[in-house]
Amino acid sequence: MYQYDWKGPKRGVALYSYSAEFGISKNLEDCFEDLYDMGAHGLEILANTHIPGYPHVSEAWLDQWFALLDQYEIVPVEYGNWIDSHILGSRELTTRESYEMLARDIKIAAKLGFTVMRTKMPVISDDLAPVKNWREFIELALPLAEEHNIKMCPEIHIPTTLNAPMIQEYVEFIERTGTKNFGLNIDFSVFRNVFGENEYRPEGFEPSKPEELVPLLPYIYCCHAKFNHMNDQFEETTIPYPEIIRVLKEQNWDGYLLSEYEGADKYSPGYEVGQTLRKQHIMLKRLLGD
Repeated sequence: MYQYDWKGPKRGVALYSYSAEFGISKNLEDCFEDLYDMGAHGLEILANTHIPGYPHVSEAWLDQWFALLDQYEIVPVEYGNWIDSHILGSRELTTRESYEMLARDIKIAAKLGFTVMRTKMPVISDDLAPVKNWREFIELALPLAEEHNIKMCPEIHIPTTLNAPMIQEYVEFIERTGTKNFGLNIDFSVFRNVFGENEYRPEGFEPSKPEELVPLLPYIYCCHAKFNHMNDQFEETTIPYPEIIRVLKEQNWDGYLLSEYEGADKYSPGYEVGQTLRKQHIMLKRLLGD
């Protein structure tokens, strides 16, 4: 499987960016061609969107998967999965049932070559606080994650900020267990400081400062390089990217920035996200010195 040896922040793409096109005007190889063209080596998929027949993985598809990774020089970085406590409707999943759902995805992610999972846990409040028994099923899964070299990472994004109590709870869990198999995925929406007149801004939201990343970096295994608007000067106009990248570089953070497009025009008829992604990656190349 292809390996990319660049040290420091690295460029990649979350295939969620193509959600208005995938399966309609683009297939998996089309997306990989885009990544190769922009020199983005890292990849995030969403398990239930990008794996045909999920949660079953056919050997034929698996062979094609690894062939495409090698052909387009792509590293499988983050596997997006859900622990859906509400899947039964009549009741929430028990701790054991949640663990079994998580264990299934750990095994699939490892089979596909991923080392990080964006583990989406069910939430119980508007600030995205996870279900109360999250510690129990995550701790049950730690030995299996260690066996398969998987780091489970909940995603931290708007309206959550980096000083939210839930972040401290995650850190306390990591420190108590001493695990290297649970951490954080920071979505750069937490830094968003510009909102358009008609764009939704969560009530009371105050953006995190890039410097707030520093004490969390030992636990951050992946970042969503969220972006909303690229201008013709290859600048993201709603998120302070120069400051964020400066902090990551100064702290020698070594991980992938996975582009995730959330622009208002994403679902407009005929819109193609590829050119917008290229604009962001020109910006990232300049900031990273890649």
